[in-house]
Amino acid sequence: MPRVLLIEDDPSVREGVVLGLRRRGHELRAVGSGEAGLAALGEFRPDLVLLDLMLPAMNGVQVCRRIRGTSQLPIIMLTARGDDFDVVVGLEAGADDYIVKPARTEVIEARIRAVLRRLAEPAGRGGTEIHGELAVDRAGLSVVKAGQPVPLAPSELRLLLHLSASPEQVFSRQQLLEYVWEHSYHGDARLVDACVRRLRQKVEDAAGSPRYIQTVRGFGYRFGPLG
Repeated sequence: MPRVLLIEDDPSVREGVVLGLRRRGHELRAVGSGEAGLAALGEFRPDLVLLDLMLPAMNGVQVCRRIRGTSQLPIIMLTARGDDFDVVVGLEAGADDYIVKPARTEVIEARIRAVLRRLAEPAGRGGTEIHGELAVDRAGLSVVKAGQPVPLAPSELRLLLHLSASPEQVFSRQQLLEYVWEHSYHGDARLVDACVRRLRQKVEDAAGSPRYIQTVRGFGYRFGPLG
């Protein structure tokens, strides 16, 4: 079962999540601050982090950025308000998904499994594809640009694999939510837009003039043309 690090300052929420996930067999470490969470990363070596957005002192966005500075460990943000502007900031800081509190244990576990499944499973055919300076290895789940490895979070990698598998095909935000995030309902397009922005910062020469991940206004995104 996945090892989960929970960083949540509310004792009641922390206890509920720990009890629910442990009943399902997960190994958990739960801490109440961002500083304690960062300290626990190396010792506990989790497979995934559940990270509260509104932590005291060092908030969830700051913690997320610190983790992303050294690791592509999957991160799911926990927030009390789904329409909060900070949700977008959290996603742009590198979170792979978010859950609005309070959430049932089965919902949390389903999101955990979905994120880890995206990380483990290749998308589409195997082999390495060359797109200009970008080399996409589907079997090895790695990306290289101009000879340099590009570290991608699970959602960023899955999005790139899906788009690049069908160059020129336009995908709506809802289609990408269903495939990349496995959100079968009418999900939150902010997940897609924030992930695209992060991906462009890593694979494009100039994020404001994308060569690979292009916007189709009023509909969604496509891969190429390379120009």
